[in-house]
Amino acid sequence: MRKFILIIAAFVLFASINVTSAQASEADAAAWLNTTNLNNGVVAVDYPVNAKVKTKLMIAKGQTNYTYNLTAGKTSEQFPLQLGNGQYTISVLENASGNKYKLVAKQTVTLSLKDSNVLYLNSIQNISWTNTSSAIVKAKELAKNKKTDMEKVKAVYDYIITNINYDNQLAANLSVDYLPNIDRTFKTKKDICYGYAALFAGMLRSLDIPTKLMMGKSQYVDVYHAWNEVYLDGKWVTIDTTVDAGLKKGNKKFELIKDASKYTVAKQY
Repeated sequence: MRKFILIIAAFVLFASINVTSAQASEADAAAWLNTTNLNNGVVAVDYPVNAKVKTKLMIAKGQTNYTYNLTAGKTSEQFPLQLGNGQYTISVLENASGNKYKLVAKQTVTLSLKDSNVLYLNSIQNISWTNTSSAIVKAKELAKNKKTDMEKVKAVYDYIITNINYDNQLAANLSVDYLPNIDRTFKTKKDICYGYAALFAGMLRSLDIPTKLMMGKSQYVDVYHAWNEVYLDGKWVTIDTTVDAGLKKGNKKFELIKDASKYTVAKQY
């Protein structure tokens, strides 16, 4: 479990990476950066990654940035612009040596959303889904005949905390490149907190319910954690399917909506 803390911290933090200037090409941005879906708060990236070179994407606004791994052979993936309206710098970085990276491509985009909640309805790299995904088909089935968003959220929540188990083996042997896959989680019925939160987010987003995937610390667990915030009745509420699945299996009392003050957010997607 402690290994999980280190791995996720390495995934979400960028402070330990040194970036050097290289020939970053804005002119070639159209070849790898797609802004067609910018009005929904996301950009798509299709960069020709060299399988022998570790490659990262950095999305920065002001002094804050998010970094992601790019994988050779991957088709276009979407990434969120979750730092509010304004100008973003999107950069592709290739490993030079050790923790040193060189800047090989860069582009700037400007986000101007009237409703920031639309950002949390998208399929993105770590919450990837399509309407034919098994988990999404199940979400539609669970939501059938449900009239309110709360009823839909409760149906999906109950399904996850009842059917998905915590994968201790995965937590103990996690790859540094681990990304959740909601259909894998749905099929194997097990995952770590990151997978629980991605599955819940994907299923709810497919039902047009804005849902965030959050990462940070929680008073409920002693390791780096992932959970969700869901937009219900005009406000964001905290829901933790991983914690509640464990409480349910232990026949302990739990509630759907958690006290947000018991969570400290480091990242959100």
